[in-house]
Amino acid sequence: MLVAAAVCPCPPLLVPEVAAGAAPELESLRTACAEAVRELLDSGAELIVVVGTGPQAEVWTEGGAGSFRRYGVDLAVRLPSGGVEGPQLAPSLTLGAWLLTEARAGLPTHACAVPTDAPPARMLGLGKGLAELADRVGLLVLGDGSACRSVKAPGYLDERAEDFDAACARALGAADTEALAALDPVLAAELLADGRAPWQVLAGAAQGAGLGGRLRYAEAPYGVGYYVASWR
Repeated sequence: MLVAAAVCPCPPLLVPEVAAGAAPELESLRTACAEAVRELLDSGAELIVVVGTGPQAEVWTEGGAGSFRRYGVDLAVRLPSGGVEGPQLAPSLTLGAWLLTEARAGLPTHACAVPTDAPPARMLGLGKGLAELADRVGLLVLGDGSACRSVKAPGYLDERAEDFDAACARALGAADTEALAALDPVLAAELLADGRAPWQVLAGAAQGAGLGGRLRYAEAPYGVGYYVASWR
């Protein structure tokens, strides 16, 4: 049963060594993520599952490792339950492993990557399955909102992006599983919102769990929607 979740974005710039001189710009986001992860770890969960996007559907149950070398930083991380030499994590999950490492997590941890174009029904079903992996399951869910909030955004400016992001923020802050389940995968893809699929995994896992939500952060630095939320 799902007992808690932390929702965080997954830009590599969250890692100070990667952000370098721009690190102070995301300090409030970094703090919000740390607080959400700490609340997740304090929830009494017996198993943590990290969920994020990847090029293909893939799971890690015996550890996994990743690094930030592609960004010019010699920093390697691993899931708390596995060695550094474990299977390579998808980039979003690598960021999740970094967040857990920063929080000094020691709980058994699995990870699950989902494609950005995965059908909503499949994501909801996956979430239900993840919630049944242990009596007390916690999810660390990684994904961004639209990348079209300004002319300097990766996807340039799209007038639909602000409303889409506002709806996502409301749903994440209210732990509204129905609203998350109803997110349009076509619109999300057009707005480069890669959090849609992981959020729908969360929606499936939380159905019937009676969790409440708290929105800790909702901004669009660099024209990309970033949200941090805690569900308990």
